[in-house]
Amino acid sequence: MNDLRIITTGGTFDKRYDAIKGELTFRESQLPRILQQSRLTLSVCLEGPLAVDSLYMSEEERENIVKYIENSEEKRIVVIHGTDTMVNTARLTASSGKIEGKTVVFTGAMIPYSLENSDAEFNLGFAVASAQLLPGGVYIAMGGRVYNWNEVRKNREKGIFEKIV
Repeated sequence: MNDLRIITTGGTFDKRYDAIKGELTFRESQLPRILQQSRLTLSVCLEGPLAVDSLYMSEEERENIVKYIENSEEKRIVVIHGTDTMVNTARLTASSGKIEGKTVVFTGAMIPYSLENSDAEFNLGFAVASAQLLPGGVYIAMGGRVYNWNEVRKNREKGIFEKIV
């Protein structure tokens, strides 16, 4: 068993600019390279069940992500997810009833890793640290803050995650 499992589902984090199509698209995940560059000393199992923009994620795909989490041997899990519907998948994960004793931290990026000024690396490092330090439960880690899954929303106007008051 590894120290940590990272499940990548796509989202802005892993998008790259396709000069032919003139749009951001998915190719292979950039996480292996990011993890190598970060010199992470934890043993990590990296899974990439899908590469989809979370706005287009189906309920079946969301349920499959939860199954990956439930079936993980690792107790510490980071999920790379699109920011637009991250809270929806976190809610489904928390309500599954099959993650007891696991710490699941969802994170993503507002700007793709492949572009300048991306928050992807910071958010990933923060999520990895959070997964090691937090007790069992489901969390969202973005922009240097960690939230319980049911106490956060994405503020699209400001481009940040914020606590629900």
